[in-house]
Amino acid sequence: MILDSHRHFWHYSDEEFGWIADSSLRRDFLPDDCGGMDDCIAVEARQSIAETNWLLALAERYPFIKGVVGWLPIASPDFPKILETFDERADEQTDERKLVPPAKLVPPAKLVGLRHVVQDEPDDDFILGAAFNRGVRHLLAAGYSYDILVFERHLPNVLKFVDSHADDARLVIDHLAKPHSMEPWRTMMKELAKRENVHCKLSGLVTETNDTRPEALFPYLEAALDAFGANRVMFGSDWPVVTAHMSYAAWKGVFAQFASRLSQDERSAVMGGNAKRFYKA
Repeated sequence: MILDSHRHFWHYSDEEFGWIADSSLRRDFLPDDCGGMDDCIAVEARQSIAETNWLLALAERYPFIKGVVGWLPIASPDFPKILETFDERADEQTDERKLVPPAKLVPPAKLVGLRHVVQDEPDDDFILGAAFNRGVRHLLAAGYSYDILVFERHLPNVLKFVDSHADDARLVIDHLAKPHSMEPWRTMMKELAKRENVHCKLSGLVTETNDTRPEALFPYLEAALDAFGANRVMFGSDWPVVTAHMSYAAWKGVFAQFASRLSQDERSAVMGGNAKRFYKA
């Protein structure tokens, strides 16, 4: 099986998606645009409870969405209550919700994890904050995973963050921690990979390198594979962001070329088995 560990959906507006720089991405990207694509995990693209509920409604309507990594205000003192009750907020009307009009809001059966856009926080120490980490401990104890979205420069703090949580906490690095250059990124990723509960998504690399050539991409993929091993890395497309450079099928083809050096069991794990196990999807 193939399970894309990182796919986005959005109902575009300039106000809510100001981070999107490429004009080709400034439009709606919805499940009906995914013809011919594989099963996926849907990941938040806008930090709002309404979007998390919308993604869960999409997952109920489209069986190929096997799980949702949403957003909730993890650092809020009210987070434990919000995590318990957010799925009951059926009175929150948004344009997104109108696209998928369920009779009632779907319970979060497909909520598999949460993510916060740490990379955009003005304080590089945000990931070490007491309130944020209280929330992370709560969500991990509740059985959810946490996606770590950071830049390479945040990796020293990511090490501290990981070490402050239980050694069985389900944590995954998004987009290979967005490498700026091979070093010191490779050395820091090797150190991070010593924590056996940490996984890594092999996604977003085309966007970070601004390069589609296999010879430019493979060294980073190989470094991550060498650090984490074939049982802790996951294929991810970062669709539709990847389409600013290449199609889903083209990225999948490049990735398949890279994975061809692996055994059949290892390919199966990297292409979907690891994500299925990690997200319990």
